[in-house]
Amino acid sequence: MASPSLSDIDKEYINTSADLTSRRAGHNLKRVDEITLQIQRDEDSGWLVASWDAPDGAGGITTQGQDLRDLQEQVTEAVAAYFDEGAVPKRIRLHFVSDPVLVQA
Repeated sequence: MASPSLSDIDKEYINTSADLTSRRAGHNLKRVDEITLQIQRDEDSGWLVASWDAPDGAGGITTQGQDLRDLQEQVTEAVAAYFDEGAVPKRIRLHFVSDPVLVQA
């Protein structure tokens, strides 16, 4: 399965805090202790893309970062914006869909 291009993600999935709030309106988000975001590298840009779908179909989170440090900041910010105060998960797990290669021989 090919990764979506960053331009598609920009157009459809990157949510601002205001958009997240409007998508959540009317949905009862239950407190969860941990969420797991799927991480893939965008083939066109090389950026890391993180995504999570809410289990009740009430939207989800998609964000991106140039590198792992940037992605960590973006994920933390997006999770805090998505969940109501006091309902933010205690743990955020990152699952790399493909294992990263640190050194190529």
